[in-house]
Amino acid sequence: MNTPFTKNTLDSFISRPGICALDTAGNLDDDVLVLGASGKMGPHLCLMLKRCFEQAGKSNRVIAVSRFSSPDSKRWFKKNGIQTITCDLSDTVQLEKLPDAENLWFMAGVKFGASDKPELLHKMNVEMPGLVTQRFKNSRIAALSTGCVYSFVPVTSAGSTEDGETASESGYAESCRGREKAFCDASEKSGLRTILIRLTYSVEMRYGVLVDIAQKVLHRQPIDISMNRFNCIWQGDALSYIIASINLAKSPADILNITGEEILSIRETAITFGKLFDVNPIFTGVEQDTAWLNNSQKAFDHFGKPSLTSEQMIPWIADWLKNGGETLGKPTKFEVRNGKF
Repeated sequence: MNTPFTKNTLDSFISRPGICALDTAGNLDDDVLVLGASGKMGPHLCLMLKRCFEQAGKSNRVIAVSRFSSPDSKRWFKKNGIQTITCDLSDTVQLEKLPDAENLWFMAGVKFGASDKPELLHKMNVEMPGLVTQRFKNSRIAALSTGCVYSFVPVTSAGSTEDGETASESGYAESCRGREKAFCDASEKSGLRTILIRLTYSVEMRYGVLVDIAQKVLHRQPIDISMNRFNCIWQGDALSYIIASINLAKSPADILNITGEEILSIRETAITFGKLFDVNPIFTGVEQDTAWLNNSQKAFDHFGKPSLTSEQMIPWIADWLKNGGETLGKPTKFEVRNGKF
């Protein structure tokens, strides 16, 4: 396999800290919390934080908080030396029992399969974040959001900046703006220091828009090119930025886009994978003139450019899939234009 990692070392490779993460964690003096830690990115965020503290010679603990509905997820944290606390963040009694923390990362919420469940979206993406802001009103919080809150922009543009127009394309996007509002309201009323992270398409070997496109090419499935263009970022780079962003948390709350530097064509990306797989991609749909595209220049100004590009990630993903590498089985639904994931 033509990659700098194996199946056994992939987690370690993804969680390798960038300079901005090392510099940030090296100046933190207390234990940290990661809320909603058992999702797609939470485990690697916890592991990267732990490695940052170790490399800085610090004994800070990283405490992973989640419902841990899957027993396997809790075992993974234990194996990697990360303390866990089982907690339903929507339960105020359980929330109050969590330890105080000066710095915490908020990764909780629902997305896939919840578009037609407005009560669940409101409970987990609006009400629950509001409870968290009350419990940790004296903390600094880096809160994960999504680039899906933005309106579509022309594919010829550089993407939405942090002051770009937002739109209610779906109940999901509306609930995500509700989550952001909960943090912003708390920041204005109680002085909670917050940075809202609008992330667009984190990618690793087992998950992400590049994996979705690659699998469709490999398995000769039609690829919908209606969305036309997309951004993505290597998960290790995204996590380094997310860790470093805690230093940008302030009152009133601020916003930070996190995605890659490139704007990629779905069609051209599929063709590239087709050459690597020796398969002719099958396309469906008509390329539209607009897409969800984000501009992360603000993050680059603070933390530097991403360490990996699509030119490096695409052949790695192709090798991973050709050699039978596992995937998470959680498609991004990158082709969806109505926000109903």
